Amino acid sequence: MKKAILILFLLLSIQSQAQKTENIIIITTDGFRWQEVFKGIDPAIANDKKFNQGDSAYIYKKYSDADVKEARKKLMPFFWSEIASKGQIYGNRDLGNKVDVANPYWFSYPGYSEIMTGNVDLKVNSNSYKANPNVNVLEFLNQQSKLKGKIAAFGAWDAFDRILNEERSGFPVISAFDKVGGNKPTAAQHLLNEMRDNSYKPFHMDECLDVFTHYQALDELKTKKPKVLYIAYGETDEWAHHAQYRSYLDAANQVDKWIQEIWNFVQNDPQYKNKTTLFITVDHGRGDKVKAQWTDHGSDVPGASEIWFAAMGPEIAPKGEIKTNSQLYQKQFAQTLAKIMGYNFKTDHPVETEIKEVFDK
Repeated sequence: MKKAILILFLLLSIQSQAQKTENIIIITTDGFRWQEVFKGIDPAIANDKKFNQGDSAYIYKKYSDADVKEARKKLMPFFWSEIASKGQIYGNRDLGNKVDVANPYWFSYPGYSEIMTGNVDLKVNSNSYKANPNVNVLEFLNQQSKLKGKIAAFGAWDAFDRILNEERSGFPVISAFDKVGGNKPTAAQHLLNEMRDNSYKPFHMDECLDVFTHYQALDELKTKKPKVLYIAYGETDEWAHHAQYRSYLDAANQVDKWIQEIWNFVQNDPQYKNKTTLFITVDHGRGDKVKAQWTDHGSDVPGASEIWFAAMGPEIAPKGEIKTNSQLYQKQFAQTLAKIMGYNFKTDHPVETEIKEVFDK
């Protein structure tokens, strides 16, 4: 009897450690600083007429609070309620919890390449770089029998076709003004295409507004049910480059609402409920307020290597904001994403090890 009980206990223990995540949704919001994530609005920027768009009253009314924890929650309410209570959040440098890009360039294409390939390729040194020669983790996952044909990526910026090497990777990458639905779009896809094409284009044809990327991806999630979905929002970076702090904050706040919308759908759908992990991060940081460098990034901008990330799902213990001293790197994300899905990412180029802390119970 004792032996039977012991065997049963071991079987239950093995079962409890079994792979639970069957789907993953990866989200990036371009160049959004750790400072706002962990501290809310920066008063020095909000008070500066060069940046507040003449509307500091709006910024303070909507996002300010004397308590930093309340201020950051006003800016990102879903992030600091649901994810903080059920997931993990890394990158508060004020607590010694450091996350950085490993590449020496500190701008977008190298950052996204590092996230997705788990590797720093020094040749990837320009936003206009050709189709990425490095195999990415989405491409790797698409080669797995259980996931083949169930991968999709949506990005506001037109460079994602090259970053993810759509032609070689074998999964759809809808970027900027690419049409969804091919030659036979559904009524919803046709409307999305038409609205995007006839929209205001503040970033010209290089990048569409995030609202179109979001609803294209959400339509994909609801209708085609991908097992791996990547969504890349871009306005947080664009409005910062335009020195428009109010719009930068509004863009971040909107991304938080969209993440909540995605999660609400996930948790009410049989395929996804309690079987889906969210992973949220950025491609690079940006400068501090000194000499207006918060608007910019790159190797000549101190602080632009500093990033953050968050994760929530069945494989992720609910630790909340991580307050321990540590140094993590963006190049660790790719293997972490693979491990969350139960795979070991291997390819011709080196792949950095996963972030083991994410999996520690």
